[in-house]
Amino acid sequence: MPPDSALATLSDSLTNASTALYTFAAVAFAAVFAYRRTTVAAPAAVQVRERVLAGVGAREEPVADPVPVPAPVAAAEPEPEAGVFTADRFGRFAVGLTVLGWAVQLAALVTRGLAADRVPWANMYEFICAATFTAVTAMLVLFSRKRTYYLGAFVMFPVVVALGLATTILYIPVSPLQPSLHSYWLAIHVLAAVISCGGFTVTTALTALYLYRGRVASADDDPADRSTVAAIASRLPGAATLERLARQTLMFAFPIWTFAIIAGAIWADNAWGRYWGWDPKETWAFITWIVYAACLHAQTTRGWSGRKAAVIALLGYGCLLYNLIGVNIWGSGLHSYAGE
Repeated sequence: MPPDSALATLSDSLTNASTALYTFAAVAFAAVFAYRRTTVAAPAAVQVRERVLAGVGAREEPVADPVPVPAPVAAAEPEPEAGVFTADRFGRFAVGLTVLGWAVQLAALVTRGLAADRVPWANMYEFICAATFTAVTAMLVLFSRKRTYYLGAFVMFPVVVALGLATTILYIPVSPLQPSLHSYWLAIHVLAAVISCGGFTVTTALTALYLYRGRVASADDDPADRSTVAAIASRLPGAATLERLARQTLMFAFPIWTFAIIAGAIWADNAWGRYWGWDPKETWAFITWIVYAACLHAQTTRGWSGRKAAVIALLGYGCLLYNLIGVNIWGSGLHSYAGE
């Protein structure tokens, strides 16, 4: 069945529109992150001390049975890890742009699939579009569950760059599948890879922020550097929170990546008569799995958790990017169709 040119054109227009919306959202998130004033809550011990001192001398006559007075609701301190900004007007505007761009990109993927009469992730251009969609989806889920609004700029800017490269340098018109790709494993294997890549992208953003947050402690020797680093880091939650969220997203994405490798091996046996042939794409998928497995192991190993494990996680994402893009551009093998 030939591709539907009208739907293909609509899909391209929707992809460009979602890229523009994501760009505006990234700028809005960056503005909120950089310029919104933050209030630092006083430590609990200081608050108790101030409350005690405020009552000294206020009443001379003793009170036999003091009645505890609950603190006013309006005076309750915000949660210390609630995020960089609350859902104020400009914050809601940034989130709204992201949700709108997400909906437009979903429509672009659907129309691309309808135009090609197949799943819309059969080549590198389509894979990047789908992977960025899952990355934004993962970020929005964290927004709703963990209020991690500080992630907005740090996820959306890489997404915009990836979509910009996809729609310019890596763009591929809608075309029929190669014979070897006519299998239901295309939907299963590649979808698992797409979902895991989105999770790994959010993990990388959280890991990078964790490493940057840790610079506050190491900047004490340089007051000038400390002022700059602390000003930015003050808009982030604590390093422990960032590390925990990075570990949770990694633990979500890693099993799906494992399944993608297993499903790919089964598909390879059906298509080429062997489960594993050390094709460049297979090799780098396995290297990526090894590095992320080492990261998970390092997080539970004394002396390797924290910064060292975070560096391993960044190395794993570098292997992932080379597997998804570098192998297609500079490598050759049975998976060469991914770049066509």
